[in-house]
Amino acid sequence: YFDDSDIAGNDGFLLRRARPILQGTVFRDFDFLFVPDFGGGSAQIFDAYLNYRHEPWLQLRAGKFKSPIGLEQLQSDVNILFNERSLVTDLVPNRDIGFQLWGDIAGGLLSYQAAMLNGVGDGRNNTINAGFNGSPDFSGRLFALPFRNTGVTALHGLGIGVAGSYGFVSSNNPAGLPASTGGTLPGYATIGQQQFFAYNPAVGTVVANGNHWRLSPQAYYYFGPLGLMAEYAISNQRVTRSGTLALPALSANLQNTAWQIAASWVLTGEDASFNGVVPRHPFDIANGQWGAFQIIGRYSALDVDDDAFPTFSNPNYSASSATGWSAGINWYLHRNIRLNASYSYTTFTGGGGAGPGGGAVAPAIVTRQPEQVFFTRVQLSF
Repeated sequence: YFDDSDIAGNDGFLLRRARPILQGTVFRDFDFLFVPDFGGGSAQIFDAYLNYRHEPWLQLRAGKFKSPIGLEQLQSDVNILFNERSLVTDLVPNRDIGFQLWGDIAGGLLSYQAAMLNGVGDGRNNTINAGFNGSPDFSGRLFALPFRNTGVTALHGLGIGVAGSYGFVSSNNPAGLPASTGGTLPGYATIGQQQFFAYNPAVGTVVANGNHWRLSPQAYYYFGPLGLMAEYAISNQRVTRSGTLALPALSANLQNTAWQIAASWVLTGEDASFNGVVPRHPFDIANGQWGAFQIIGRYSALDVDDDAFPTFSNPNYSASSATGWSAGINWYLHRNIRLNASYSYTTFTGGGGAGPGGGAVAPAIVTRQPEQVFFTRVQLSF
């Protein structure tokens, strides 16, 4: 909710995700996955790919799938700790179309992904089935569990990695810029899915026009009921503001950054993992079994390059940074059923000004006060 009557839809129920999954294996070595999503009032394809398994360490995937960049983004929606991912997810791509060579070496001791993709803006899901020009994006990721096969049991669940991407965008299509979640223009959204930054200069239109690279060091640690996750993301993109007779076109490389750290503890003693929690005693009220309970906490922040203002974004409306903390509890009734509740509090630097005539203008409607959001979710997956 927001403590501001100017924002419509503060309270309500949402069918956030509704994804029937069709997956299987044919001819022994070919796996397929098809996942449409009917949540949010619209239908779109999230995953649609064919995967060839020559060996666990040598596989080839073709189609639409998650870009191998963000750690939390790569975690299944079923297993993420909170209802919504952290602010880091604003700076990494969601899903894209292309090819990916990947594999798990030595039983997962080292994992790699190398992908050639159409390329999408930060936070975007490729829905146009095409690139912005004839130049593909290249993405890669290495992730290691260095102590997995050692005698140091306490470090078996330590994973560290790094991911990155590089592409060149020369397009008048604003889809090369970040997603428009929570608004009508490209920009970045809060944990509550409200836009706090937009490419909304007072004059002209902003487009992606040049090199775009990302870098994301990342890590997690799991030991018994304890879970920790941390990641940092850099998105460096060249943008251009269109010119007029009075003002020339201007370009700049904008480097935006974000980071997060999240922690969890399973109160009932089950093991925490990147792939979620499996209750030792599934919910059975007749026999006094209540499933598993997990407490969760997270701190995340996103900082927009100072050079974005005022040429590419209006500082009177858009925030230059957002900082949010979240806390909550997850109740795993069964392996496939989960209830959760969480609270997030996000503050902003900049923005919040009044529009022409003193009226409310997005995203200033959001940035004029801290965002407070209380989420609950009922989740069924099978």
